[in-house]
Amino acid sequence: MIDYTNYFAYLETTALADFARVIGEKTDTVLRELSHGDYERWCAAIEGMPEASASGTDFAADAVAVGDAGDMDAAQRAMLKEHLMELHPWRKGPFDLFGVHIDTEWRSDLKWTRLKGRIDLNDKLVLDVGCGNGYYLFRMLAAGARAAVGVDPFLLSMMQFHAVNRYAKTNRAAILPLGVDDVPMDCGCFDTVFSMGLLYHRRQPLKHLFKLHGFLKPGGQVVLETIVLDTDKEKLLVPKGRYAKMRNVWAIASPALLTKWLAECGFENIEILDITKTTLREQRKTDWMTFESLADFLDPDDDTKTIEGHPAPVREILVAQRK
Repeated sequence: MIDYTNYFAYLETTALADFARVIGEKTDTVLRELSHGDYERWCAAIEGMPEASASGTDFAADAVAVGDAGDMDAAQRAMLKEHLMELHPWRKGPFDLFGVHIDTEWRSDLKWTRLKGRIDLNDKLVLDVGCGNGYYLFRMLAAGARAAVGVDPFLLSMMQFHAVNRYAKTNRAAILPLGVDDVPMDCGCFDTVFSMGLLYHRRQPLKHLFKLHGFLKPGGQVVLETIVLDTDKEKLLVPKGRYAKMRNVWAIASPALLTKWLAECGFENIEILDITKTTLREQRKTDWMTFESLADFLDPDDDTKTIEGHPAPVREILVAQRK
């Protein structure tokens, strides 16, 4: 059901041809060995979506849009919504498919608004590690990226992307069911590398930054978004147990320490673009993500703290260049 033939053929026409051959072999191996219990159900949900041709796409819209409501009748839209709901939970977005609005847990458009206009993606070859369901990949294409490669080992993320792309039909972006460690170290072939919401999940954060450095061409740019400690000092939080109910948060640095780390890993021209506290407007439960969300992760009596007593999430966006 998942076919990357056209995507890899497109990458072969770019400076990513050698990379495409290596990563394509890894992708084929993963797909051959898939054993996820929900995979067949998810495939059936996508294959059962109604046939329709989109009269247009708008990847620059806050809710990435494919088709108009008039491209489907009411029964088709109801069927489409039912099948998209089979891919619950939808974390990143929003999307609008033929008038079906997917109100995702994260208002990812708010984060993108803090970025757009601050980075140049025109004609760039882009890698997004830990990319989620590809919402940002579509926004990158709208910003002019020549090709966008997303990697994320969570199979549902890949399936959600394929559900949207069933109608969007772009060959310039795709999500590969791989982790950041599957990307060839020191491939040095990307103009821009995104790592958003991943650093604090890495047991060795400096090693992750070194990897990002190796993925870039000399002079290439990293876009790093992560939870930070809201202090001017060089500090590091290593949570004992959970952070905001997450099991896999290993280290949260302050902006000053994070800037120091980037310099140590070979980056220069380091610039902080934004520091914003995460609010219930940006992350919350919806009909498309009915599990716990930010309100459940914070101290009910003090929203400056997590339920465990740690500082509540504040997120920073930085850019830096590979020397």
